[in-house]
This record gives sequence, structure tokens and C-alpha cells, in this order.
Amino acid sequence: MTTSKNGGSPWRAMGLVTLLGLDLAVCTLAGYFFGKWLGEKVGSVPLCTAAGVLLGLIIGVSNVIVLIKKVLEDSNG
Repeated sequence: MTTSKNGGSPWRAMGLVTLLGLDLAVCTLAGYFFGKWLGEKVGSVPLCTAAGVLLGLIIGVSNVIVLIKKVLEDSNG
């Protein structure tokens, strides 16, 4: 198998991209369901659902940033 100069492989890159997408999707969906559940308990479903999606998206983006930083640190040595 061929590797690039920094020791990465196309399979590693593909796995990273897949992981980033899944992380973002799972966090956003978890925020949606949590917001919907909370909205049913409180009585404000649309507002809580929107807040849950936004919170899940923020958490997902922060996870993606941390993961990318870790991968870049590992590739630099």
C-alpha cells in the first residue's frame, strides 16, 4: 500500500472524514431528540427542539475541531 510523505494513507483519510461526518450527525440528532423530549415536558416543543439542534450542532462542531487538532498533532510528530 502506498503512503504519503507524512505517513498517512488514503484509508486513514477516508476514515477520518467518515468519523467527522458521523460525529456531527449524531450530535445534531441527539440534540434534536433531547430538545423534542424537553419541549414535551416543558410545553414548548418548537423552541426547545430548535435549541436542542443548535446545542447539538455546537457540540458536534467542537468535537470535530478537537479531533482535527489531535490528528494534525499526531501527523506532525
